[in-house]
Amino acid sequence: MDKIIVEGGNRLEGEVTVSGAKNAVLPLMAACILTEGRNTFMNVPDLADVRTMAKLLKILGAEIYYENGELSVDTTHLNNWIAPYELVKTMRASVLVLGPLTARFGCSRVSLPGGCAIGERPIDQHLKGLSILGANIQIEEGYVETTAPKLQGKIIPFDISTVTGTENIMLASVLAEGETVLLNAACEPEVTELAVVLNKMGAKIQGAGTDIITIRGVDRLHPVEGHEVMPDRIETGTFMIASALTQGDLLIKKCRFENVGAIVGKLLEVGAEISRVDGGIRVRGSDRIKSVDITTLPYPGFPTDMQAQIMTLMSIADGLSVITETIFQQRFMHTGELRRMGADVKLVGNSAVVRGVPYLSGAPTMASDLRASASLVLAGLAAQGKTQISRVYHLDRGYERLDKKLETVGARIWREEE
Repeated sequence: MDKIIVEGGNRLEGEVTVSGAKNAVLPLMAACILTEGRNTFMNVPDLADVRTMAKLLKILGAEIYYENGELSVDTTHLNNWIAPYELVKTMRASVLVLGPLTARFGCSRVSLPGGCAIGERPIDQHLKGLSILGANIQIEEGYVETTAPKLQGKIIPFDISTVTGTENIMLASVLAEGETVLLNAACEPEVTELAVVLNKMGAKIQGAGTDIITIRGVDRLHPVEGHEVMPDRIETGTFMIASALTQGDLLIKKCRFENVGAIVGKLLEVGAEISRVDGGIRVRGSDRIKSVDITTLPYPGFPTDMQAQIMTLMSIADGLSVITETIFQQRFMHTGELRRMGADVKLVGNSAVVRGVPYLSGAPTMASDLRASASLVLAGLAAQGKTQISRVYHLDRGYERLDKKLETVGARIWREEE
């Protein structure tokens, strides 16, 4: 098991390229279940979560090939509809196979995902949607079992905005009879990406990117070839904050400006200079970081996946900031580690009150989840002395070689064995 060491104090400067989006490629891999044949995707990041989904698809009977960012998923001989606990427990997104398995085989047996470090993340909206489509659902021995000879299109009102719930029901309904309408659907760019690929496969989906998505069922789908996965907006935001945090000057390449509007807005308030360039974003940090208040919200609001990173920035800002978390109730686990580095953070309900300090001090730290690990790497960049981050397997779930990318733009960062 690795740990990351960061020696802080260096200004980041240069060019860095964003990888494909983890939260986009996982549902795209699940979508392959709906086809018979070889699907190929480009710009696929080499991540632990991608490898976990590949293992799950192999268990279902798919043939997987990955090299240099190109992923091939051949589902011609898919012959299994059971997703075992041993894999699903390691990655909650594994539950995305529930909808397409039910649509293709008329049945599925998928382990419930269990607990999560950032709080309870139930799948009740997934099950509600499948039930409305006509699936019979039973929960036995920790597994969800579905049976549905043929799903029927219906109107499905989500009680809350849920990204994976919207994706799962979209995946189920593309092969349903008739028309399905998703109300209060998630608007995230990754949902739109899934709709784009499903339409390339022959689906008929309209309205993705809005809160009302209409799907007219088709008899069958065909494989997609050579689709390039969208860039990761959370990795983009992480590099943007890294530049602001170190008074740096980073050109962040191969990213989409339109997907990070809420982050751009807050960094402009902080005092950073941001410009849109061809195929990327340039961020120049200021020598004075202003404090701002943050409230996490569904897209296009400020993303919960950037809350830990912006807290690191606010920990050395000039003034007092209040960060309110409205999505996940336990997403403040990184605050204890930031305090060990000298941050002044107090938790009040679902808010964190952050009083900026002149500097952070390097210290041994431990990552509790994916985005918390990124926030600790950022803290290490700005801290005086050396910061040690343990349990970086969390980081490797969602960032492709983040330490190597930061090293190329001036960070003193390396890995050691625990």
